[in-house]
Amino acid sequence: MNLLSKAILSATVALALTATSCQSAKFTGDTLRMDMNAYTEGTVSYKGSEIAYRAYEGIVYVASPVDTDYQTMNIYIPSAYFEGGEVNGYTAKTAPIFFPNTVGGYMPGPADQPGLDPHGKGPNSIFCALEHGYVVASAGVRGRTSGKVTTEFFEGSVGGTVSEATGRMVGRAPAFIVDYKAAIRWLRHNADAIPGDVERIVTNGTSAGGALSALAGATGNVGDFEPYLREIGALEGRDDVWAASCYCPIHNLEHADAAYEWLFCGHDDWHRTKHQRTDDGGFVRVPDEGVMSVEQAALSPLLKALFPAYVNGLGLVGEDGEALTLEADGTGSFADWVRRWVVASAQHELDTHDNERNRVWLQVAGSQIDAQGYLEVRDGRVVGLDWEAFVAKISRMKAAPAFDALDLRSPENEEFGDEHVDARHFTAFSTEHSTVAGAELASPEVVRLMNPVPWIADDNPGVAPHWRVRHGSFDRDTSLAIPVILATMLANKGFDVDFALPWGLPHSGDYDLDELFAWIDGLGEKS
Repeated sequence: MNLLSKAILSATVALALTATSCQSAKFTGDTLRMDMNAYTEGTVSYKGSEIAYRAYEGIVYVASPVDTDYQTMNIYIPSAYFEGGEVNGYTAKTAPIFFPNTVGGYMPGPADQPGLDPHGKGPNSIFCALEHGYVVASAGVRGRTSGKVTTEFFEGSVGGTVSEATGRMVGRAPAFIVDYKAAIRWLRHNADAIPGDVERIVTNGTSAGGALSALAGATGNVGDFEPYLREIGALEGRDDVWAASCYCPIHNLEHADAAYEWLFCGHDDWHRTKHQRTDDGGFVRVPDEGVMSVEQAALSPLLKALFPAYVNGLGLVGEDGEALTLEADGTGSFADWVRRWVVASAQHELDTHDNERNRVWLQVAGSQIDAQGYLEVRDGRVVGLDWEAFVAKISRMKAAPAFDALDLRSPENEEFGDEHVDARHFTAFSTEHSTVAGAELASPEVVRLMNPVPWIADDNPGVAPHWRVRHGSFDRDTSLAIPVILATMLANKGFDVDFALPWGLPHSGDYDLDELFAWIDGLGEKS
């Protein structure tokens, strides 16, 4: 597993978009075949270079959509590929298909277009991927707020409105991964027409979108999804992918509460920033902080006590073959393993000052590596870490339970509702302690469909061979243990894994696209 090592060069972004020859995408018959004559033409300019592309937008990728606002896909292809040309050494036959999603907070993720990142990072991933020579397919997917209007905004989302008030809650679990799979099947079904290599599909997402990317990577061709795919008229065929890029994936929800308290138990102050959409399609940040109540603080050690049994049952091992386990008090070799990743992150930043130099706009205030007194540094080497001081520094973001709220008011509770039940618990613990009379527990089968980890653990043959996972070392949206478990299990199973906890970065994604694309380019040498 490799640490993040390359720096993104900061540059002024020049963005220009033009479009001509507008037609609407359409299909012939019942086969969901694409009309390659239905496209627009456009150009994008970035850092003095310009690339022309063809855009196929508004493609309905299933025969029986239940939410046509989201179950559509946009495809962008460098124009050079229609002229026998090359971009960055790729051709129409060899170009990887970059498959990003715009899911945040388990809300719907609309199909996206080349443009600016909503968080002010410059061009978005579609823009940069086209310049790099990839074919881009952006599939819209349903989410927990499909069917109602909301002002919520989460990392991974794009701007603008996200739903209409139809009253039909058609986007609850496992809808977003079902839609994503259906779009992958559509791409393979049209492989003979669309430029790009359908055997080199690379998913990408942030936060809940990172979880979606991981799910696509872990559940390729799993038959448990077939009933849901048939309901929406998805094509038959394979839905496995070549590689999964996952930024701060909010996943493993049924164990996330215990993992969170394993990290933050004893730290009762919480600090967060909520985001709300504005009428102009943007969003505003709203600070929010407090102290856990007596009742919440009492739940924290109870949840923490559940985590060792889960970790010990995973059978994880470190690089030296040592079993990664936890004692009843939460200490042990797994705890040391997580600390090693934090120390490796600190060492990389100490050596390079990469994020301080190149992502100062994103780095958490006060996280500059030279100002961290809980790190013991000798002769340029990080030789010690005061763990509790580090945890206090990054600080708790959520009160206990962090995900399966006792009052059923978390986004994840809503995700496990359906058209008839607004929200459900998804852990036995919160069901037992629920403050809502008659609260239901989500089906274990549905909960499992939303977690990539069990499918990797059970040796699903459709798991993607290549993985890149990034989770900021100062990201408190979920426990640092959660991405470490994912990356470690993948490595233990023999998959190609590039994992890091970039120093000082919060809950965020797409901040190192040059490095991401270099990683994708390098995968061709491993195949």
